[in-house]
Amino acid sequence: MPIRFAAARPALQLSLAPRLRARLIRRAANDNRMVPGTAHDPLLRDALRHFAAHGLGAAETARQTAERAFFAGDRQGYDYWLGICRTLDRRMAGALAARVDSPPR
Repeated sequence: MPIRFAAARPALQLSLAPRLRARLIRRAANDNRMVPGTAHDPLLRDALRHFAAHGLGAAETARQTAERAFFAGDRQGYDYWLGICRTLDRRMAGALAARVDSPPR
């Protein structure tokens, strides 16, 4: 059975007149509604830098660092690294928070 490739045709070019296309392209804008002059979330920036340094294992590394900070009594460090872990992997951070913050039996 032969396999055939059919390249996709840009739908915008086929369905709109050139003048209408140009008008739509001029109106394109950033949709995240950032106010000019405001900075991005610093925790997100730090999480992205951590991800760039550690790759796919970044959430696991952040979880381990948060655990070490918690057991060393560094609550501020724990909260910071838990936030990094939560940004990268919400489920892993939730499991860590439930295990660490729950009262002992």
